[in-house]
Amino acid sequence: MADIDARTLGERIRDARKRAGLSQDDLGQAVGLERTAMNKIEGGVRKVTALELSDIAAAIGVRMSTFFAEPVPALVAHRSSQGLDTADSQIDALLAKFAGEVEFVASLGVDELGLDAADMVIQAGIAKPSTNAEAEALAAKARDLMGLSADEPIRRLLDCAASLGLLAFSRDVGKDTADAGTILLPRGGVTLVNSYMKVGRRRLALAHELGHYLIADAYTIDWRVDDHSDQVVPMEARLDRFARALLLPKVAVERKWPEMVAQSGERTAAIILASQFRVDMATLATRLKELRLADAEAVASVRKWRTTQTDIIELNLHVPLQELEGKTIPRPFALAVLRLVRDERISRERALDLLQGTFEEMDLPQARERRADEIWNFVS
Repeated sequence: MADIDARTLGERIRDARKRAGLSQDDLGQAVGLERTAMNKIEGGVRKVTALELSDIAAAIGVRMSTFFAEPVPALVAHRSSQGLDTADSQIDALLAKFAGEVEFVASLGVDELGLDAADMVIQAGIAKPSTNAEAEALAAKARDLMGLSADEPIRRLLDCAASLGLLAFSRDVGKDTADAGTILLPRGGVTLVNSYMKVGRRRLALAHELGHYLIADAYTIDWRVDDHSDQVVPMEARLDRFARALLLPKVAVERKWPEMVAQSGERTAAIILASQFRVDMATLATRLKELRLADAEAVASVRKWRTTQTDIIELNLHVPLQELEGKTIPRPFALAVLRLVRDERISRERALDLLQGTFEEMDLPQARERRADEIWNFVS
């Protein structure tokens, strides 16, 4: 833990309180302190005791060590740009939490985390796309970096993103909040996807966030992915195009769509193509429009169609696992935490905390049995 002064500690308590949506009165009542005392603690005027700090951390719902850990530089810059009195959104608070946990695991030097893959992205010398053609080229470049062919479906986007050093978490944060957000770490990055959305939209959101990561945007919160125009937010529109091109590569769609329409009709073609590439109908419709493969009437029809159980049975569609459903953590992060448990570098309780309820005690690796003579390794 870093040594910090009372003023810095007070600022971090205040920031954590605001992210938790608590007033000074609320927090004071929870820990048995007057609002004036809380005000002085947050202002650095009054020192806080270790017991008080423990109670404050519990009331806010964070670990006490959070107040002493140095925040990720991109997070500092983001909050500074918002102003000191701006409370963070729920997705912002979760991003800060996950970034801190990834940084903690990374500090222990665990190879399984895979953040060294970020070096490959840096060496690629990627520039921000300023045209649709450049967005398409960036999607092709991303596929190449991930070891994918130019036209194959991306089965597990979560794993493909991790192969480039971007670790994606998911959490249901409700309807009326952001779709996703990304924070760039000193090495690699962390994304949070709102799992409230259906799977096709979740994958599109992650693809969009991968675009932010590749062009090295330090901190982004996206409220409505795939809902941008060139006139209002041109870079976001470019990244929307990148996301669609990543999931629905041009060479594949231009080849498959006419063939499938000729063979089975537009509705069946749309259902099969969306299933193969794991996208929602709105994304497919927009892609067909931008590639000029369908007229306005056909695009509107594709947007309205839904895949039914009858379609799944009669067309023998593969129904994959619901990627980024509910509360998920990236596989490399889980592997890294499990390695730390096996090596007895963190406690089992700490591991369960890092794994965010996706594991139970019985799911963790069994503790290694020690030989009787091993006690001498701990005696000087």
